[in-house]
Amino acid sequence: MTSRLASILRLSLRTASALLLLPALMSQISLGQATAAASGGTTTSRAELFGGVSTYRPFNSDIDERPYHAIGIGGVASATAYFNRYLGFQVEGSIFPKGNDDNDCVYTAQAGPVARLQKGRFVPFIHILGGSAKEGGPVAQPCSVWGWGLTGGIGLDYVLPIFHDHLAFRPIQGDFTYNHINNGVDNPATATGGIGEIYAYRISSGFVLRVGNMSPSEATTLTCSASPSEVYPGDPVTLSANALNLGNAKNLQYRWSSSTVKIAGTDATETVDTAGIEPGQYSVAAKLVQGKKERLLASCMADFKVLDTEPPVVTCAADRAAINSGDPVVITTTARSPQNLGLTYSYSTSNGQITGNGATASLTTAGVTPGAITVTCNVLDAKGKTGTATTSVVVATPAPPPPAPAARSLCAVSFERDRKRPVRVDNEAKACLDDIALNLARETGSKLLVIGNHEPKEPANSAAARALNVGDYLTKEKGIDPSRLDLRVGDAGTRSVTNTIVPAGATLDPGTAASFDGSTVKRHGQPYGKARVVAPVHHKAVAKHHKKKVKAKDLPVIQ
Repeated sequence: MTSRLASILRLSLRTASALLLLPALMSQISLGQATAAASGGTTTSRAELFGGVSTYRPFNSDIDERPYHAIGIGGVASATAYFNRYLGFQVEGSIFPKGNDDNDCVYTAQAGPVARLQKGRFVPFIHILGGSAKEGGPVAQPCSVWGWGLTGGIGLDYVLPIFHDHLAFRPIQGDFTYNHINNGVDNPATATGGIGEIYAYRISSGFVLRVGNMSPSEATTLTCSASPSEVYPGDPVTLSANALNLGNAKNLQYRWSSSTVKIAGTDATETVDTAGIEPGQYSVAAKLVQGKKERLLASCMADFKVLDTEPPVVTCAADRAAINSGDPVVITTTARSPQNLGLTYSYSTSNGQITGNGATASLTTAGVTPGAITVTCNVLDAKGKTGTATTSVVVATPAPPPPAPAARSLCAVSFERDRKRPVRVDNEAKACLDDIALNLARETGSKLLVIGNHEPKEPANSAAARALNVGDYLTKEKGIDPSRLDLRVGDAGTRSVTNTIVPAGATLDPGTAASFDGSTVKRHGQPYGKARVVAPVHHKAVAKHHKKKVKAKDLPVIQ
């Protein structure tokens, strides 16, 4: 028992410490904020009445190893009075009249401090209570002996946005309770008597009636405005007065006054006629009065300005920003008079000819040299005030003719690799010629200059044979029209053929390369490597062949 009482005392001290520290914490949170803002615009109650349902659950509590039982449904009610927005005093009672056994019951009547921290419509709170308690059971102990008890817990209220914040819903209140009941002499045989030390937790939910308001009332204020704040003579100005923090809104009147303008009416919104008023700054005053004696509640001032007439606002634009010499251009002027006065239009230009006296004009640019043309749009109002704007048109310089197409060198074919067949086009040379064929296919109007070369030690016709072999591959294998090939022999002194593509419209000087008669050139061997066709093999021969060991020399060679 001593250790349990020590635990309860420690819990009570901690809760009390939290209650003592809570005001300081709340003061820091609300420092520099207005009272209304601290509660999020929701009233802060002065007193509260709570009623709700509850469930009671003992734990680790027994007499002679006979445990106390849970009581499912009961009621809790409390009344709280607050000293300020944070701290108050609470009186609470609970009743759990009937448990599982006939003697099971719990009654408490306790009081103690409570602390809350209202944030808008949410009000969390903490309380610690002490007082009387009686609890029957756990077996035959009657529900008639009063002892003492302690309760500590937390909860949360939500202020409902109805009934002017007078009703709140408490979704949860969680409490830890300790009750000490002396039932007399312990008699285990009859399950009577004994000292009951009952630890339990209690969960409650219900509604809270909130009365009073601890938020200090604010003085009535009046704000005035003039809309628009700047006008031209003849434009109306709307004056508005807005009252805040009106406690009693009956028998209210608004008194408007000014030393320079006339204002008729006693409503919160009035209109000023500025016709005939000289340009300048004007002030009006408003007073909010109440009752027959016109008790002054608040007053305010508003200013507006009557502007002098302004020149036309002008913008000028061309339908095209860049043109060629001789192209027509339409100039459009957009003008507005702030006072809606009549407007006339005129134009001038730094080059070319412009005609028109309305909102549009035509610019003629025949014979104009390249460069920028500046057009000035002039607008004159009925009061003699002028507005101007400019726009520019650029006459483009004629584009130069496109460059003539130029011939370009393509890949060269080398005949250095096969000394036994020095004029034959090998597979590597075919790759080069395939690429050349693709270029000729893309550029259908182009021609190809093919120049064959030979080393000094070779026969003179080697160069022509190489050029002819390249031509054969391109015409017979790649389908190039022979008329697009210009075959010549050169004096580069190498075993090669150079290839130059000449686009349509381009010219190329072949230099020392000379044309030749291909019919007089004697060639030996194949002009280029061709794929060898392998004859089909009979199935029986294939089977017999697979029984033999295949040698590398027996395999067909495909070039």
